[in-house]
Amino acid sequence: MNEFEDYLATCLDELPASPVKDAMYYSLLAGGKRIRPNLLFCGLMAYGLDPKKGYAAAAAIEMIHTYSLIHDDLPAMDNDTLRRGKPTCHIAYGEATAILAGDALLTQAFVEATRASDDTNAVTHIVKALAEYSGAEGMVLGQSRDLEAQAQPAKSIEALKNIHLYKTGKLLTLPLLFACLLAGKRQDREAWKQIGQNIGLAFQIQDDIFDVTASVELLGKSSSDLANDKATYVKFMGIEAAQEEVSRLLNESRTMIKQLQLHDKPLLTLIDTIAKRES
Repeated sequence: MNEFEDYLATCLDELPASPVKDAMYYSLLAGGKRIRPNLLFCGLMAYGLDPKKGYAAAAAIEMIHTYSLIHDDLPAMDNDTLRRGKPTCHIAYGEATAILAGDALLTQAFVEATRASDDTNAVTHIVKALAEYSGAEGMVLGQSRDLEAQAQPAKSIEALKNIHLYKTGKLLTLPLLFACLLAGKRQDREAWKQIGQNIGLAFQIQDDIFDVTASVELLGKSSSDLANDKATYVKFMGIEAAQEEVSRLLNESRTMIKQLQLHDKPLLTLIDTIAKRES
């Protein structure tokens, strides 16, 4: 991943010097699990392709993800002060600069998307998917529903699932969708969408479990969901049932990946890593 981290840094090097650029660097290069790029790289390897072919597409997703975290942490939303073990962007740079840094990462993501392939048809589909999965049909819709749920918490598992299929699931589906688009295997899209949704829900349920069981030091972030009394999978199901649901979702994903009959070992190994994560 060191090469990809270097690539991420170069994506911003061409930008003019400004406090906004500094804030973009601060948040984009703050580390993190890089689950989304890894999903894309493993998806490419499943098709026998070099992960480096996915660097631009992966950078686009990470920029979208990072912008969403910057805005999610703002006082008007979750009002978090800690992210990846560091002060959140608005704490470090002020609210106005943080908002602009998020805006800039969002738009820069589409620059990277245009660099994702020499195949103009593939680029068209990638840009369209990036807009759809991150915008008002995707992640932003999930965030909006999450904010609505602060005033009126979700009253059922299905309502909660509907929030997180968009807020978390869309950006964890996108890397797998990008992999099949870059490989020219559009016929596999529906299978990857279901796999990505399962991984996204499992990831969110894990986060809900960690909010209860892990320390702030281990998580590297503050637990605003508990502070805001949000509905969570743990509140509905209890920890044990939530853990069982994570296992079920990831096992279903493994089965579906194997059914595609690809070079699936790296991706299955990544699923195992997700299953065992502790923060």
